[in-house]
Amino acid sequence: MKYVYEFIGTFFLVFTVGMTVLAPNGAGLLAPLAIGSALAVMVFAGGHISGGHYNPAVSLAAFLRKKLPLNDLWLYWAVQLAAGVVAALTTIYLKGQGSPTPLEPDYLKALLVEFLFTFALCYVVLNVATTKATSGNSYYGWAIGFTVMVGAYAVGSISNGAFNPAVALGITILNLSHWSNIWIYIVANLLGGAAAAFVVNRASPENVK
Repeated sequence: MKYVYEFIGTFFLVFTVGMTVLAPNGAGLLAPLAIGSALAVMVFAGGHISGGHYNPAVSLAAFLRKKLPLNDLWLYWAVQLAAGVVAALTTIYLKGQGSPTPLEPDYLKALLVEFLFTFALCYVVLNVATTKATSGNSYYGWAIGFTVMVGAYAVGSISNGAFNPAVALGITILNLSHWSNIWIYIVANLLGGAAAAFVVNRASPENVK
């Protein structure tokens, strides 16, 4: 059942991205708020079943934190990416088309901001959801969702604000980004997740739930 939950959560995250960012009838400046809120509520809904990752970078961080077995890592990645594809295709069906003008990022700037905010996201996830000191808190979903919201507002114009390879796949299908740019997200997001796990493991190696 945890794989189904990962699919559902990732689907609604990527679907919200597509529906609020793409014209017509996008959410404009409120899109990051909708996206962060969608992630938060899906984390609250599915965290007790699957961990509420909805992001291959978060799953990598959880694996490096010894909170996710290797076999589950590959399966989480598979269902998260599949959900991104289905969400993007559903968005295209409803909207009628993808974006006519994909972002043309500066590679180095996009790599930097995707790394930084994926690091921030995974750092928050690991601290609020995998340590004994914060066990049982009631705010973990909002902390995670609002990190994505902040990142989208801060650097969305530089990189599209994916911070998530499944979202990156979705926005590429939606033509918000060129296929030739997808490596930026894969490299920066996975490195950001790994770096966050390194920092949290060093800070609280004895604090794993």
